[in-house]
Amino acid sequence: METTRIGELLQPFLGAPAGEPAVLSSAQVNSISTYIDLLLRWNARVNLTSIRQPEAIVTRHFGESLFAAQRLFPDPASPASLIDIGSGAGFPGVPIKLWAPRLRLTLIESNHKKVAFLRQLARSLTLTDINIVPGRAETYPGPRADVVTLRAVERFSAILQTAARLVAPGGRLALLIGQAQAADAVATLPSAAWSEPATLPLSSSRILLIAKFRQEEPK
Repeated sequence: METTRIGELLQPFLGAPAGEPAVLSSAQVNSISTYIDLLLRWNARVNLTSIRQPEAIVTRHFGESLFAAQRLFPDPASPASLIDIGSGAGFPGVPIKLWAPRLRLTLIESNHKKVAFLRQLARSLTLTDINIVPGRAETYPGPRADVVTLRAVERFSAILQTAARLVAPGGRLALLIGQAQAADAVATLPSAAWSEPATLPLSSSRILLIAKFRQEEPK
């Protein structure tokens, strides 16, 4: 996909004024282009995403992921750790890694074909500090991370509790979900400090919702 068009499509998600380039380097946009090409090739034989139009992939997958990245890591050079649960085709974890390259990224995915894709993706993008875990988040032994990300999944309330256990003290849980799921999230984890939901650009129903967890009390 043309890198110029990728930049145009990402403008609403990165806060760039209309007609201005998105705040991404040429290397980052080239990586996104490579990612899209690989995703489309694999998606022809492995069901990685139901969204198959390249422009829709940019807005729904990369746009939403980078919208979250900007808010979670306003300083992309800061080191941190992130666990992405049910990573699938790598969203939002890999685009966040492209935004914040010093991130120590763990992708947890139980589908072995998707794991194979993620490994090929990591090689194609020459990503470092990335750990691809084949399995379920419930059995992941740790370590915990500064940020845990989760998109809408089945058994939402149950996986939320698992996700919360993987957040390090003082860390954050970031959810890319439908507005209707926000109340369930807050009710499931009432002790977390929840942000105001941020409506995702180009959507009337999808939001970014972030929970901040307390530091552990000293013993």
